[in-house]
Amino acid sequence: MKKIIIAVVILALAGGGVYYWRSRNAAKDPSQEQQTAKAEKRSIMKLVHSNGRVVSNLDVDIKCKASGTITKLPVDVSDSVKKGDLVLELDPIDQERITKQSEVQLTASKARLVIAKDNLDIAEKTLATDRQRAQTALQSAEVRAKDADAKAERVKTLFQNKLASQEEYDTALTAAVQAKADLDGAEVKLDELKTQEEGLDLQRQQVSLAQNQVDSDQISYDIAQDRLADTKVVAPMDAVVSARSVQIGQIIASAVSNVGGGTTVLTLSDLSRIFVIASVDESDIGKVAVGQRSIISVDAWPDKMFDGQVVQIATKGVNSSNVVTFEVKIEVTGDEKSLLKPEMTANIDIVCARKRDALAVPLEAISTKEGKSFVTLLKADGKTTESKEVQVGISDDTRTEITDGLNEGDTVVLRKAGADSRWNASSQDQRKGGDRGRMPGMIPGGGGGGRGFGGGGRGGR
Repeated sequence: MKKIIIAVVILALAGGGVYYWRSRNAAKDPSQEQQTAKAEKRSIMKLVHSNGRVVSNLDVDIKCKASGTITKLPVDVSDSVKKGDLVLELDPIDQERITKQSEVQLTASKARLVIAKDNLDIAEKTLATDRQRAQTALQSAEVRAKDADAKAERVKTLFQNKLASQEEYDTALTAAVQAKADLDGAEVKLDELKTQEEGLDLQRQQVSLAQNQVDSDQISYDIAQDRLADTKVVAPMDAVVSARSVQIGQIIASAVSNVGGGTTVLTLSDLSRIFVIASVDESDIGKVAVGQRSIISVDAWPDKMFDGQVVQIATKGVNSSNVVTFEVKIEVTGDEKSLLKPEMTANIDIVCARKRDALAVPLEAISTKEGKSFVTLLKADGKTTESKEVQVGISDDTRTEITDGLNEGDTVVLRKAGADSRWNASSQDQRKGGDRGRMPGMIPGGGGGGRGFGGGGRGGR
């Protein structure tokens, strides 16, 4: 029994020692200590975070109008080409034969047109000559007929007065009848020329048909020449070959005559301008406007920040799994934009608002109640605190602007929930070495040689 009592006492003493040790260490726990920060002036940026992909200024799929076997393919992926450079050539033998055949048909049509025109010209000249002869013969017949009639009348008078014989009278009558017959014959020949003139209209139609045939054969020949030229494909612009899906010896289908749209030979990308297509959440799109500056980063260049500018905002959003986003087009500016490649994944921060020399405190210093903002102000004695209402402005990822209620240098107490925040993890370093902001290499507050918005960064505008 005595041993049991001794054991209980020992256990009680051990438990008391453990409790005392834990209480003492808990009192020394830094996490229980009060965290504070100074109200200081700095530059603050309000950012909209998004991600997206890098795209070129223009992508063109190159297809061939002709079909055939590839004989030349002088470019490959990543090659630069100038406008008019040869990028593909097909075997032209079949198209050369078709072109030659069209040329022969055109030559024959032109010869038939010449013959038709010559025949028409001869017929027109013959008609003019025949018309002149017929008119001359008609005039001569009219004179002879008139003279014969007058002579017959005189002989008749003489015959009636017994001054001319019957034979002379009969001869005069016969001559008058013959002259009248010659006149009628001349008139008939003149009428026959009208029929000959109608025949000329038919010959003119033949000339017109021959001309139409020449025009048709000329069109066929021009098409054949164009298709022969289509066996060679040239670059439509200065660009870089971003994809090549064919090889020499491969037979490709025409993009014109093939129902499926033909074979895509190459893809050319215009990299003279580089853009990033960002997907911005509908809750943030109202903050974004054309002309705003953007900061772009990619995994391929983790130590570089690329400047950009918003150039286009989609009017209609995209609904995916009940999440609505809007496409924002950002042009990458600066000399280093050539480092970005199409389809790279990019992280984008769009600068929606920015203030220099704004009085700011950490986000953890602000609390809200009934729509009002408060901070816990540490008094001069360093021990007592008071709650003070403040007016807040814009915020970034770590700090909030105070527009009224605090003075530069005031000490504020951070909420306990913020003790383990990323701000507290680096707050001492930031106060000693300057504010580095949210992204590596960016110094929103100025100073140093970083890429941020400060006076020493290349991105300041």
